[in-house]
Amino acid sequence: MTICCKGDLLELSHPRVMGILNCTPDSFYDQGKFWDPYLALRQGEQMVREGADFIDVGGYSSRPGAPDVSEEEELKRVLPVVESLLQEFPQALISVDTFRSRVAREALDAGAALVNDITAGHGDAEMLPLIAKRQVPYVMMHMRGTPQTMTGLTQYEDLVGEILYYFSERLDVAHRLGITDCIVDPGFGFAKTKEQNFALLGALERFKTLKSPLLVGVSRKSMIYKTLGISSEAALNGTTALHMLALDRGANILRVHDVKEALECIRLWEALP
Repeated sequence: MTICCKGDLLELSHPRVMGILNCTPDSFYDQGKFWDPYLALRQGEQMVREGADFIDVGGYSSRPGAPDVSEEEELKRVLPVVESLLQEFPQALISVDTFRSRVAREALDAGAALVNDITAGHGDAEMLPLIAKRQVPYVMMHMRGTPQTMTGLTQYEDLVGEILYYFSERLDVAHRLGITDCIVDPGFGFAKTKEQNFALLGALERFKTLKSPLLVGVSRKSMIYKTLGISSEAALNGTTALHMLALDRGANILRVHDVKEALECIRLWEALP
C-alpha cells in the first residue's frame, strides 16, 4: 500500500516510525513534559532529526482513567505545535491524534497530513465524512468505551476474532465513503488486560487478512513494565524486544516514544536473511 501525503508518495514497502508527541499534562510516560509548546517543538525537532517518518501530535490524553478535556482545550494544545513544527520543518509528515472532527479539520488546515483516531470514527459522526472529503490517510484503532471506562470492558469470548470483525466493519464503512488509505491499530492497552495484550501481539499475523497496513503501539506500555516489575522510564529495552516481534509478525508502522532506538530495531530486523 502507498500513502499520499502532501503530494508525495510514501511507500510502506518497509516499516516506518511514528514519533509520539503528547502535548498533555498527564500522559502516562511523558507526564506533561511537552505540554509547553516550545518544549513540544524541541521534542518534535529531535524526532525529525532522528529520522521519524511521522510525528503524532495529541492534546487529549487517552491513558486509562484520564480526565475528559474540552474541544477548545484540545485545540489550544495541538494547533500551535502543528503550526510551529511545520514552520520549522515544512516537509514533516504530521499526524493529529484526535477523535474529534473539528480538531482534525483545523489541524489538517494547518498542514497536518494524516489523522490518528482511537475511536475509529465512533467518537464523532463527522470524522469519517471529513476523512473522505480530505482524502488523507486515516489510522483507526480498536478500543471499547472511552479512556475513562475502558478498563472495565475487557471481557471477550474471542479476543482476536472480535477485533478483526470490528475492523472489517469499520473498513467497510470507510470504503463505502471512498476512504482508501486506512491503517489499522489493534489498540494495545485499550480495553485489554496485560495477558490479552500479549495474546494480541502473538496473533498479529492474522491482521494481514484485513489487507491494510498495521500500526503497533506498545512503546513503554504497562504490558512491558508490569511484566518486568519496572517503571515506564526503564521500559525501553522491553519495548525494543516487543518491536522486533511485532516487525516479524507484520507491523508496518511502529508508534514510539524513542525514535532512534526504533529505527535501529528496524535496521537490524531488515538485515535478517
